[in-house]
Amino acid sequence: MTRLFGSRRRAVGLVTVPVVLASGLLVAGGMTPVAAAPRTTATSISWSTCTDPDLQSAGAECGMLPVPLDYADPGGPKIEIAVSRVKHTVPDAQAQGVMLINPGGPGGSGLGLSTWGQLVPNGAGGYYDWIGFDPRGVGSSRPALSCDPNYFGFNRPTYIPLLPSTVDQWLDRAKQYAAACKANGPLLSHMTTIENAKDLDSIRAALGVAQLNYYGYSYGTYLGQVYSTMFPSHVRRMVLDSNVDPRNVFYQANLNQDVAFNTIIKIWFGWLAKYDAVYHLGRTEKAVETLFYRTEARLSLHPADGKIGGDEWVDIFLPTGYKQASWTLLGDAFARFVHNGDVANLENLYLIIDGLGNDNSYAVYNAVQCTDAQWPTQWSTWARDNWATFAKAPFETWANAWYNAPCLTWPAPAHKPLKIDGSKVDSALLIDQTLDGPTPFEGSLEVRRLYPHSSLIALPGGTVHGSSLSGDACLDNQVAAYLADGTLPPRRSGDGADTTCAPLPFPVPGAATNARGGFGAVR
Repeated sequence: MTRLFGSRRRAVGLVTVPVVLASGLLVAGGMTPVAAAPRTTATSISWSTCTDPDLQSAGAECGMLPVPLDYADPGGPKIEIAVSRVKHTVPDAQAQGVMLINPGGPGGSGLGLSTWGQLVPNGAGGYYDWIGFDPRGVGSSRPALSCDPNYFGFNRPTYIPLLPSTVDQWLDRAKQYAAACKANGPLLSHMTTIENAKDLDSIRAALGVAQLNYYGYSYGTYLGQVYSTMFPSHVRRMVLDSNVDPRNVFYQANLNQDVAFNTIIKIWFGWLAKYDAVYHLGRTEKAVETLFYRTEARLSLHPADGKIGGDEWVDIFLPTGYKQASWTLLGDAFARFVHNGDVANLENLYLIIDGLGNDNSYAVYNAVQCTDAQWPTQWSTWARDNWATFAKAPFETWANAWYNAPCLTWPAPAHKPLKIDGSKVDSALLIDQTLDGPTPFEGSLEVRRLYPHSSLIALPGGTVHGSSLSGDACLDNQVAAYLADGTLPPRRSGDGADTTCAPLPFPVPGAATNARGGFGAVR
């Protein structure tokens, strides 16, 4: 689906010795069947001062919540979920409960997002206790998954498998990564979105509230869909930004996003051509595109400095499909390499983006996606579908295919996705830009169909993924109104958006931007 870029990855430790502590906290061990029945047991959180400086400056509290490894065995081994809280700023009588927030991934650390309420205009964020958390296996939660921290080392086999030997090399790498993940023990078999949804409800119970409010981006929207299907009476308000299409989890979803990413990279090529006086990369979209792929091909044969090959080149420019705030930085990197041979800058960007030395988010990404639903088990199916997609979307298709290839031999069982049903959810605000790359817009239309009491705000022509609370006043003020008193845009008849906002304008080289994030995006 969508992966985390390196700037949101957090250092993790992993214990691989099979042992269960006397307290019942799981560190690692053997396999246990996955639970089916959603049953939540309340456990309190012992709050203390956070160690993260940003959380400290926001006045956040942090704690660990023990939850069952296997909800079918609530008295069995436990894992721990790292949680943070920034309390409401309005008088207690005006407070509106807790707001849990998830940034996506799967594999994204949300522990630092308890500060997110400060971004909501008109003080509306102050009505809530904002609850950040690292999902099971992520970041500061224990144990944290890791399989091969150096999997994204420099100068890998070329993404585009023109030779049978290239296919063999990638399949072997993916198989070895999946095999290495076995060392994580029983947690690997309990990483589905359903189990993450049960963790959400454990957090709710531990906070002592009957209902929660929820804010999810990207994969976090799917977590919200699953949670609200399982526990509809526990949902008060819900904001879902950049919606996963629940019909396509997750094999088809990746093929769909390949096409959407290709649309955006071509828009970026056209943007670079518009500012040819700045970047000197070509005066037309086609000219820039030709230069980009010619450079990729050259690097695939002769990696720059023995490190930046065609694969690294593609990965470095993937953020263009998430945040327009990355466009000027990456345009500069493109130009500096082509005109001046600046390899060091590319190396630094690659290390930021792919997080060499820390595979926690990637391990969790696989652990969730490979077990949420069955992926094709025959490589011939992958080859057929990805070559067909590559023919119309050459930018990201094969990079995405190999990124997901561990699912071919993943060492934990796959399950059937939950059928999403939002008919019992009283209120939800949906948001999406119509050219969203990681989660194409059709997903938000489908979620709107499934949630008859929701309203969808569309941003026509926008390419930004996860765009709310990023400085677009039209959009953010409607989010604030919803959080303040439940106001939703009136729902229209038909199958489209209920209202629209203009997306923020494309960036201008050399100009400041209000848009949140450059590499803090999800893949």
